Amino acid sequence: MQQQQELKYSKTWCFQVSVLLQLSMGIGSQEKMLEISSFFLQKKHIGKNRAQSATELLQELNNDVSGNYVEENPEVLLDNNPSFFNRFNLVVATQLSESMLLRLAELLWNSNIPLLVCRTYGLVGYMRVIIKEHTVVESHPDNKLEDLRLDKQFPELREHIQSYDLDHMDRKDHSHTPWIVIVAKYLTKWLNEKNEQFPKSYKEKEAFRQLIRQGILKNENGAPEDEENFEEAIKNVNTALNTTEIPKGIEEIFNDDCCIKLTEQSPSFWILARAVKEFVANEGQGSLPVRGSIPDMIADSSKFIELQNVYREKAKKDIAAVGNHAAKLLQSLGKAPESISERELKLLCSNAAFLRVVRCRSLAEEYSLNTFNKDEIISHMDNPDSEIVLYLMLRAVDRFYKQYGRYPGVCNYQVEDDIGKLKSCLAGFLQEHGLSVVVKDDYVQEFCRYGAAEPHPIAALVGGAAAQEVIKVITGQFVIFNNTYIYSGMSQTSATFQL
Repeated sequence: MQQQQELKYSKTWCFQVSVLLQLSMGIGSQEKMLEISSFFLQKKHIGKNRAQSATELLQELNNDVSGNYVEENPEVLLDNNPSFFNRFNLVVATQLSESMLLRLAELLWNSNIPLLVCRTYGLVGYMRVIIKEHTVVESHPDNKLEDLRLDKQFPELREHIQSYDLDHMDRKDHSHTPWIVIVAKYLTKWLNEKNEQFPKSYKEKEAFRQLIRQGILKNENGAPEDEENFEEAIKNVNTALNTTEIPKGIEEIFNDDCCIKLTEQSPSFWILARAVKEFVANEGQGSLPVRGSIPDMIADSSKFIELQNVYREKAKKDIAAVGNHAAKLLQSLGKAPESISERELKLLCSNAAFLRVVRCRSLAEEYSLNTFNKDEIISHMDNPDSEIVLYLMLRAVDRFYKQYGRYPGVCNYQVEDDIGKLKSCLAGFLQEHGLSVVVKDDYVQEFCRYGAAEPHPIAALVGGAAAQEVIKVITGQFVIFNNTYIYSGMSQTSATFQL
């Protein structure tokens, strides 16, 4: 609920800024230009302020959104009222010139305000995330493994598993025993027979599955009964035998200076991360807090709830232990105990294995000759049609704009003459940045043919992708890309680069 409220509030300022930066230049006088600019605008809006017209129509899409527009050129605001941008939690900048973008990016970087740059250029979509540090608690990984701890059973789990006697159960109880218990029971048997050697190889796991299969009850004819819970146990052997360990990414967070050297200004994320680190070194005995959840499975309600409660109660104990460490850290930093809520504590503990920290480079670092990441570019140039080529072309057309005051091929009669000029700009850029790479002439010709047009399909794709990244930043859920995203409408492929 809290994140939904944050998102609802954030829509307002995000919409304000996008309108300011994208739509404040006015509507073209030609009908053709209007059609290219935005499908939200209509013929009757020609001659009116583009920001005002777009704001009125965009608000009709969602009654919960309140939008405003500022009838001012962003460059004028940067000159006369730079503090205007400090009121926002995030700024979305679209279709800005290189010089204006660098100024805005520096201002927001120094104010620690995230910036999302979006651009459509012909059949090319481009996004750049500029944020000093973005911490994520709920990263929602695609292939999340269950936290069952069968290899490192805590006392309560071990006691619960020992309470089952599969050899002296009636058929009903036997066929409704949770598969986690079944795997744990046969794992104990395996370890006793194999000198405590965990089944690791494919051959060993197949042998372990066969051991479980032998436990299925037989009918009076000696044929195996239809026990779905045992089949479920056999199916989930890989999941159940997952090794309990601290992921490499979490180790990196524990060893991060922000985690080691806490200050009074440290965000709650880093204080809690340090508390979890203290827990791992003490109560956790080298393991993260128990997540406290188990998957759905074939079992009767009472057995499932009992098993579920074992994990939940252990998770509560671990959360309390982490909370004690956090309280001590807060006290040592001179911060109030209530500065970290119970909700934050529980959320981070249940996601302790999936924490993420994203740090992007500034735009100034990307554009500086001393800090330009040419290794990243060269590493992708083995493929002459890599999306990184489109990045080089975007830099080249910006160089063209800086030199000629316009983009190449804006008018049809300019296309042929501009091919040579753009090729020269590209060569100059590559030489200046020490890039010994070859860009095919086809790309130079295509970018001249684009004429800096903004086709609706490409703009819609970039807009949709940008909206997702904005929501990720606002809610702190899922992981933003780091740091450059490029879409090719020619090949319908995309890639991300750390530039």
